[in-house]
Amino acid sequence: MKSVKTITMAEKELKVVKGIDLKRYMGRWYEIASFQSRFQPKDGKDTRATYTPNDDGTVHVLNETWNGGKRSYIEGSAYKVDPNNDEAKLKVKFYVPPLVPIIPVVGDYWVMYVDHDYQHAIVGQPSRTSLWILSRKSHLDEEIYNGLVEKAKEQGYDVSKLHKTPQSDIEPEEEGPVDTKGVWWFKSLLER
Repeated sequence: MKSVKTITMAEKELKVVKGIDLKRYMGRWYEIASFQSRFQPKDGKDTRATYTPNDDGTVHVLNETWNGGKRSYIEGSAYKVDPNNDEAKLKVKFYVPPLVPIIPVVGDYWVMYVDHDYQHAIVGQPSRTSLWILSRKSHLDEEIYNGLVEKAKEQGYDVSKLHKTPQSDIEPEEEGPVDTKGVWWFKSLLER
């Protein structure tokens, strides 16, 4: 008798957006909720990402978060895994620690959902160890948020691991104090 292997939801490949318009996807996105990442300060707030097209077809990535009143950030680049495929499967490359760029860290950035108006998005990785719920605005209606969480759950994510990102009513100044020591990355590793 043959045994039948049951494929769990976590073993199925993530469904990603097809035909994403990267030009419309560019700009600023606010992190509404995410799985905690070792590359972010543990108690960061006002976390956001800004995507800008580069001349070579890649995307400049600027991730920012505020911790203790200071701005921490890391820059990198994103590119499509297969430029000839219309699936929204990208790779993102950062160098860490940020001030001494010696170790490249490359991760998957798969856009699983973006609404018609490019105002809300769900981004994850095929391993399902990372998840981000993003919005063009720093605050998101609870009904929309719950709908996005449900979409992530349908993709096999353990949404109980989602952590809502605190966002201020007034955006922090970009020219404010910066964590220039570059130690936030190391501190975030040690605090896990």
